[in-house]
Amino acid sequence: MNRMLRKLTIGIVAAVVALLGLAAPANAQDRNVEVINQTQHAIVQFYASNVDRGTWEEDILGEDVLPVGQSVNINIDDGSGACLYDFKAVFDDGEELVRTGIDVCTTTAYTYTEG
Repeated sequence: MNRMLRKLTIGIVAAVVALLGLAAPANAQDRNVEVINQTQHAIVQFYASNVDRGTWEEDILGEDVLPVGQSVNINIDDGSGACLYDFKAVFDDGEELVRTGIDVCTTTAYTYTEG
């Protein structure tokens, strides 16, 4: 009887462990993205907003800038568990580039280039 109970217990524990692995929430995914500036102008503002928000969050760079040829690692996570974000970069010449629907759960680097 003890042997049967032990097998049942091991089976239950294995099932629970498997279910916990499958039920890992989306917000447990890595949302760190390296933003790379390969343009001829410094990025003076950078925004990343959940596609469901409809508005831009605060400037992630704050008072900093992203110089030409440099990169910065950004944790793009607003706590919602969302993976799709819109990016907006504002350059020192006033140009703005908006890119929509970027999957920050699978994108590890995003490069701005000329053209």
